[in-house]
Order: sequence, then structure tokens, then C-alpha cells
Amino acid sequence: MILIGQFDSPFVRRVGIALELYGMPYEHRPWSTWADADKLAAYNPLRRVPTLLLDDGECLIESSAILDTLDELAGERALLPRQGPLRRRGLFVTALATGLADKAVSLFYERRLHPETSTTWVDRCRAQIGGVLARLDAVRSERKTPYWFTDTLSHADIAVACALRFLFESNPGAFELAAFPALASHAAQCEALPVFRKISQPFFVQT
Repeated sequence: MILIGQFDSPFVRRVGIALELYGMPYEHRPWSTWADADKLAAYNPLRRVPTLLLDDGECLIESSAILDTLDELAGERALLPRQGPLRRRGLFVTALATGLADKAVSLFYERRLHPETSTTWVDRCRAQIGGVLARLDAVRSERKTPYWFTDTLSHADIAVACALRFLFESNPGAFELAAFPALASHAAQCEALPVFRKISQPFFVQT
């Protein structure tokens, strides 16, 4: 398999972490959606990452679709159950985390690409991000298990940790992680794991 995209993307990073945890061999091509857009377009006309090429040449796009396929290949080792309440709760937390990451991207580019930013849009993004942070912090504080649902990592744990790192690196000063102590503890626990240290890249502005 070939994973395309840089690990400063929370979406690429969560796929990379899953691949490592599943022990699935892959080649990593750290292409930029800006500098390498033309190369990326040959596989994904949206010119977005992550893009995953399977061994048979099939191309998968979007992290949720990619992870669904990897979970199928992993079978009983999948990082979320295939059905039941725990799966639904895991998908809910994961959706909040990836939605937060998506809004963090929007907030970054609004400030980066527009000489005059839209106060209305910035305020909306901040409200959405702040609302998710508060909800996730409240939910995590109620959990007494080492990780979000059990004593082992799930896609929810990974998605939240990746989204938090991206948010605070791409939009420094916009939010204070200390205001969300349960999330701060969760992020620190995940980032200390060898797989998180391995699949890691500081955020930098791509042009």
C-alpha cells in the first residue's frame, strides 16, 4: 500500500497510526496538497489527502473511507467494533474530532489566504471548535477507562489526539488547551505513545 500525504495533517496522521497499529506494510509519500498537487491529481482529482493506493492499484480517498477498508482487512483487530453501541459511540466521538479538525483547517486558511478575513466566518469557526472542545472534554471527563472506551486505543482516541495537536499548532493562541483538562490529559497520554511519536510531523505552512 502507498499512503499519500504529510503527517502534519490530522487526517493523514490517523490513517498512518492505524496502519502502524495493524502492522500493515506501506510506503509513505509525503506529498503536499499545494506543491505536489499535480502529482496528487493523477490519483485523486480532488487533490486532497489522505489518498491510499491499495496493492491491487485501487485508490481510496477520505480518512473515514480508508479506515473502514483497513478495519475490514484487520478483522477482529479493528480499532472499533463492527456493530453495536460501542461502535456508534466511537463513531460519534470520531466525527466530532474530525469535524473539529476540518474547522481548524478552515480557520487557518481564512486567515492565511484572505487579506481581509471574514469576522462572521472566523467567529462561526471558533464557535464550532469551542463547542466541540467543551463537549469532548465533558464526555472524556466522565470516562474512567485508560482510553476513551476501554483499556486499549480506538479510532476515537486517535482522531481526538490528532485533531487537538493540529488545532493548537495551526491556530496558536486561538484556544487554550488548559481550559479543557480532560482533553489535555488524553492528548498527552496519546502523544507519549511510540506510534504517535513515530507518525508525527510539526505543522508548517505549505505554499
